[in-house]
Amino acid sequence: MLRYIYGNALSEYPVLQDTMHRDRASQFAERLKWDVHVDDKGWEQDEYDAMNPLYVIWENRDGTHGGSMRFLPTTEQTMVNDHFSELLNGVDIRSPFIWECTRFVLGQGANSRVAAAMMLAGGELMRAFALTHLLGVFDPRMVRIYSMIGASPEVLGSAGEGRDKISVGLWPFRPEDRIKVLKRAGLSSEISEHWFARSFGHAVSEVRKAA
Repeated sequence: MLRYIYGNALSEYPVLQDTMHRDRASQFAERLKWDVHVDDKGWEQDEYDAMNPLYVIWENRDGTHGGSMRFLPTTEQTMVNDHFSELLNGVDIRSPFIWECTRFVLGQGANSRVAAAMMLAGGELMRAFALTHLLGVFDPRMVRIYSMIGASPEVLGSAGEGRDKISVGLWPFRPEDRIKVLKRAGLSSEISEHWFARSFGHAVSEVRKAA
């Protein structure tokens, strides 16, 4: 199931927190060999985890992490603006209608339905907070996943070649994409709405009215 958890509440879910950061270390430090920091607990964290981001986390039946993403509004500090602006010719992207999505990670054994469920969650956030786009940095391995899910981005800029290629992309909100991703995730609109309301205390439509 999906959980939406702000950073300042993440410690209330110690198993999810621990296994999420360990899976991030496994994916980014060990498999992809990115230059990321792993602490003595085996957690991968960076400065953006300290900015009270909103995490979308797939919780496995045993309470462990199955997959996750991290969201921050582009009106604040973001990874794209701080570290990848050269891919956009030095132009910063800042808008109350665009949030950055980073640290997309799948836990061990996660399947395409988990990936689709997380993309669905991104769409639910867009609906709730009246966002027009999500912004993110991605590498070639993610292109196949996005295409398979049915949620490919508009590429704004790229650098590098082959497996080392890095791109910045924008994901728009389109109602027809939600239908495709729901089907790919094997979920109903009702259960997605239920998970959202359980986390925020309100349905998607009610959060949007209050925002």
